[in-house]
Amino acid sequence: MAIRNIRVDGDDILRKVCKPVTEMTPRIQTLIEDMYDTMYEANGVGLAAPQVGILKRIVVIDVCDGESYTLINPEIVEESGVQEGDEGCLSLPGLVGTVVRPDRVVCKALDENMNEITVVGEGLLARAICHELDHLDGILYKDKTLDGLYSVEAPKED
Repeated sequence: MAIRNIRVDGDDILRKVCKPVTEMTPRIQTLIEDMYDTMYEANGVGLAAPQVGILKRIVVIDVCDGESYTLINPEIVEESGVQEGDEGCLSLPGLVGTVVRPDRVVCKALDENMNEITVVGEGLLARAICHELDHLDGILYKDKTLDGLYSVEAPKED
């Protein structure tokens, strides 16, 4: 297990569409373990494979709800409600922006054993799922902000 470098805004890989994972290999398993280590080291709640330079449809999420989620080839199949809130991103350090997301999502994916799973996310988990899945299609949260980005060290001006 290793800490990988997190790609930051301006790196072309963050704007590319990722490829599906067709089989679990030792390399993919190591990638997933490294993604968790990297996410925890950076105090994040989610990380997508392109953020560590790998164009695969893999995300890891841990919103401190007692569960961690490995989602391979994830797809949101249902969404409802609306929530508006601030988001940050490990690939845009020190910045925050207000984004509108669904308040509840149903996500179908494969787990680390390539078994089909369904994750129902509400609140922060729904936000994290949407945010990380956007990364797999080359979308950054800054593309969806209501008021643009602002520094987390300075309060947002009204």
